[in-house]
Order: sequence, then C-alpha cells, then structure tokens
Amino acid sequence: MMYFIDVQGTLIEDNTKLPTRGAVAFIDYLNAHQIPYMVITNSTKNPSDEFLGYLNSIGLNIPREHYLDPLMMLERHIDKAQRIAAYGSEPFLNVVRSLGYSLDYALPDVVLVAIKENFNPDEYAQMIEFLLGGAALVGMHETTLYVKNHKRYPGVGAILKMLEFATSVPYTVVGKPSLPFFEEALSMLSMQHEGAAFHDVTIISDDVKGDLIGAQSLGMKGIFVLSGKYRSAEEIIPSLKLHERPAEIYADMQAILERL
Repeated sequence: MMYFIDVQGTLIEDNTKLPTRGAVAFIDYLNAHQIPYMVITNSTKNPSDEFLGYLNSIGLNIPREHYLDPLMMLERHIDKAQRIAAYGSEPFLNVVRSLGYSLDYALPDVVLVAIKENFNPDEYAQMIEFLLGGAALVGMHETTLYVKNHKRYPGVGAILKMLEFATSVPYTVVGKPSLPFFEEALSMLSMQHEGAAFHDVTIISDDVKGDLIGAQSLGMKGIFVLSGKYRSAEEIIPSLKLHERPAEIYADMQAILERL
C-alpha cells in the first residue's frame, strides 16, 4: 500500500486553503505507520519550499522527500537560455523569474501557461500570435478546472487544448498528469520503498480528467474525492468511459481514513 496524494481540493480546500476534513489525520496516519507516499501538487504560485512550508504550518506534516511540484521539474522542459512568454498570476511570474528565467514578450521561444481566473482576450491573442510564429507551447500542468471564491474556471488543461485547436501547435505538460512528472514521483517513492512500481500506487485526487485518468493509464488505482472541483460524482462520472472511471469515490480524506 503506497500513495500519490493531490493537494488542492484533496488535502486543502480550494477556497479557505485550510486542510480538508481528515487530511491532517490521514498524513499523520501514513507517517506513523511508515506507509510510502508522495504528495504531488500542481501548485505554481509559490516557490516549492515556501508552499511546502505553508502545508506544514497548517498541520500537514509532509517531509521534503515526500513532496513534488511542477516547479521542481521545469528545467527538464525549458532551458534557462530560452526566451519565455509566461502567462499566469503575478506570483507565478515572479516565481519563474526567481528561478532564473527571462521573460520575453517580443520573440519568445516558448509560451508557458499556468493558471489565473482572469485571462483576457488580448492575452489569448498574443499567445496565438507567438505560437503561429513558431514558439513551443508548454503547460505547467493539465488541470481541468480552477476553483476560486466558489467559482469554477477553465483549468490549464482546457486552455492548452483551446490553444492547440486554434494553432495546431501540440503542447507538453510539466506537472500532472505527464509521464515525466509521475516517473519522478515514482523515483522519489522508490527511495521510501525499493522496487515501487506504478501498479503498487493508489492515487487520490479531486480531478478525474486532470490527474486520475492519466495515472490509471499507467496502472495506478484511482480514488476520486468530492472535496474539491466537483460537487457530486454525477457532474463528471457519467461522461467517462468505463476504463476511465476511478476505482473508488469518497467524500473526503476522512472517509478514506475511516476505510483504512
């Protein structure tokens, strides 16, 4: 028994950013019983150590070696010599600069997309011009929905698909559910349990299409929680093919802990 665990909507609430019901106790249970796990988040608004520090500060006792986010993978996808037109919240842009990347909105080599709730048409038009001019398209992750202030917005995955459809430029993904990200998480998990394989892993997330389907295609078991993006299973499950559906559905982390 070993786990990959999502953060937003799974371990912390999208609106309050505080632990969901049972999240603290679940992590404490894994730590106490030395059960291998990785917390895998698509968070990009804060430096990795800062966000992990925040999770620790609200009671989620996640050791550094149990944590992975897309910022920790960015250099594998984009060389620092490349010119980047980055789109997302101001905190995200600041993090990208702090990592040593130069932002260029004249002749970029790469269009890099993260999330914010108020993208405007001119930003989309600029992205399209750059892509049609030869820039590559990279997404920090492929989340389906972005939740803020009890409103649901198109996630990075939805924006990437729109841009690909508009320009015929294929995209790559840094974070979940990309294979390199999951492989890195598995490599880190192997430091806790030698020989760990995808089929040994249960992944817990509130994002079926953005997390679970990709993970399940690699042999992982998917658990869907209703504490985040979706208010009921009926909003998403009926639209999925049988092989895409998660193995189990729970209200939140407390319900999973009670099963354990």
